Amino acid sequence: MVKNTVRSASAMDPTIPGKLLRLLFHDCFVEGCDASILLEGNGTERSDPANKSLGGFSVIENAKRVLEIFCPFTVSCADIVALAARDAVEFAGGPNVQIPTGRRDGRISLTTNVRPNIVDTSFTMDQMINIFTMKGLSLDDLVILSGAHTIGSAHCNAFSDRFRVDTNGNFTLIDPSLDKAYAKELTKQCPAGAATSTITVKNDPQTPQLFDNQYYKDLIEHKGLFQSDSVLFNDVRTKERVIEFANDQDRFFRSWSQSFVRLSVLGVKSGEDGEVRTSCSVIN
Repeated sequence: MVKNTVRSASAMDPTIPGKLLRLLFHDCFVEGCDASILLEGNGTERSDPANKSLGGFSVIENAKRVLEIFCPFTVSCADIVALAARDAVEFAGGPNVQIPTGRRDGRISLTTNVRPNIVDTSFTMDQMINIFTMKGLSLDDLVILSGAHTIGSAHCNAFSDRFRVDTNGNFTLIDPSLDKAYAKELTKQCPAGAATSTITVKNDPQTPQLFDNQYYKDLIEHKGLFQSDSVLFNDVRTKERVIEFANDQDRFFRSWSQSFVRLSVLGVKSGEDGEVRTSCSVIN
């Protein structure tokens, strides 16, 4: 039922797979994979500015409504988020991954928990490693799961500090790890004075709606959209892995399947630690 909902939503809107995959990351890295990102209200994770650009919520709610009709009080919103992200990758051309179910929905969702637990696009390698280590994930997981940026899009303000265009139209490259021609192209998509928090750019300029290994090829060409992307190729600790995945999509897919499972079970709640919500946006 989740797969059918994701399939129909993705057919109508090709940006849905990227949104569903990002939703899982933002859920699991804060409070674990417990659908706490779905809870609405002041002071919740969802209300934090870092999560304002998240999407795909209606897909999760639609799947939940169908499930509550056919098997009420059974499938958690946390499971739906994980399954939807899994299916989104497959529908975008990525591998089919078998993931465990049985997650319980959390009852706690606080905006103060968001920033200390998620990776910012301006992070250094050491900052990202710290976050991943906190979650029990490895350096290898960091490189592999960053491959999620092969689909999806980002708002201009997430990377516009890497270059500058003055009022006379003069271009300055601030981050030398970014290809100059690519940066100039980005300035056309994110013109000076425009609302950088509303305009979006594809994460992968080559195959933006296809889950493939093009992301790693982009990194080698210095066309990683975020600073946190570029450091993967520039840092000796991860450079060889980037090259491996750029040269071998099957290897990336095999690695993705393993790392995605680890992501999908972060901080899973069970028994009395959670519940199965009847509506994903409010606790029972």
